[in-house]
Amino acid sequence: MNVVDIIAGTTVDGPGMRTAIYFAGCMHQCPGCHNPSTWSFDAGMTMTLNDIMEVIRENDFDVTFTGGDPMYSADEILPLAREIKKAGYNIWLYTGFIFEDLVSNPPSAELIKAVDVVVDGPFIQSLRDTSLSFRGSANQRIIDVAASLRIGSAVTIDLDCHGLNIAGI
Repeated sequence: MNVVDIIAGTTVDGPGMRTAIYFAGCMHQCPGCHNPSTWSFDAGMTMTLNDIMEVIRENDFDVTFTGGDPMYSADEILPLAREIKKAGYNIWLYTGFIFEDLVSNPPSAELIKAVDVVVDGPFIQSLRDTSLSFRGSANQRIIDVAASLRIGSAVTIDLDCHGLNIAGI
């Protein structure tokens, strides 16, 4: 897997302290993207599942897959996601794709099933909203994967309402 960076102890890529893994490669190339250095599929360094798991265990935080767009490397990342879940960590995944398209596509659907929360949709600069929790533009949704798969349509999580307990997500 090509990894551009791993940031331990971040609080901007999901609730609580997290280990964010920035995977290389993104063809969305959204205008205004805050990570254009991750667009190239050759960016970063090659890391094995064991290399990444060592960092995750050392930091002992829940995990966020971001980039780039992890969905471009879904087949490579799937074993890592399964290992992370087996170790008891929560996983958020950021993607410029739309959830409904991902779950209807067999290769990406398997990775989606292995994560807890998906933040979907491209960053749209004209919809940029810095008041939103854990996303950059108003079109992006925070989706509870298990609930969505159970009922067959996207179930969004509203983290912007006051008093919501997000510890269990």
